[in-house]
Amino acid sequence: MLRLSVTTAEDFDEATNEFVASVSVVLELEHSLVSLSKWESKWEIPFLDATQKTDEQVLDYIRMMHTGSEFPEHVFPKFTERNYEAINKYINAKMTATWFSNSRETNSREIVTAELIYYWMIALGIPFECENWHLNRLLTLIKVCNIKNNSKEKLSPRDLAQQNRELNAQRRASMGSRG
Repeated sequence: MLRLSVTTAEDFDEATNEFVASVSVVLELEHSLVSLSKWESKWEIPFLDATQKTDEQVLDYIRMMHTGSEFPEHVFPKFTERNYEAINKYINAKMTATWFSNSRETNSREIVTAELIYYWMIALGIPFECENWHLNRLLTLIKVCNIKNNSKEKLSPRDLAQQNRELNAQRRASMGSRG
C-alpha cells in the first residue's frame, strides 16, 4: 500500500521565512486487481495495454486505487510532480524477490484484462484474497505457478548448453576470472 501525503494548505513561518504545510491529506492507495477491475468496468478498455491513457483516465485510476470510502476530490489540484512520481514508482515496483531467467520469456500478444487475471487465479487455484495484493506481485505468483506446473518440460541439449554458457559467463564476470 502507498501512503501519500498531499499538502492542501500552507502557512508562512516568519521565523524561518518558509512556507510550511498546515493541512495535508493522507491517501492510502493500492495498485491491485480490485483497482484494475473497477477501472476497466468503468472505461471498458484494457488498462495494462500499451495505449496512452488520457489525463482523466489516469486520475480515475488513482481514484480506483483509493482504499477509503470516498475519494477527496479537492486533493487533485494540489498534487505535485513528486506525488505523481511516487504513484508511478509504486505502480511499477516489482514487489517481490522473485526473478526469472530470460530464457523462458514469451512475447505473448494476448491482451491482459482483469477477467483474464481472475481466470488465471481460478485455473491455478490462487485464492481470491490475493486480488488485494499489489498487481505486480500477483502477476509474479501467476507466472511462478505456470512455470512450476509446466516444469516437467526438459530442456533440449542445445538449450541446456546455452543456459550453462550464460551461467558460466555470469560467474566469470562476477569473479573476475577468465575461466
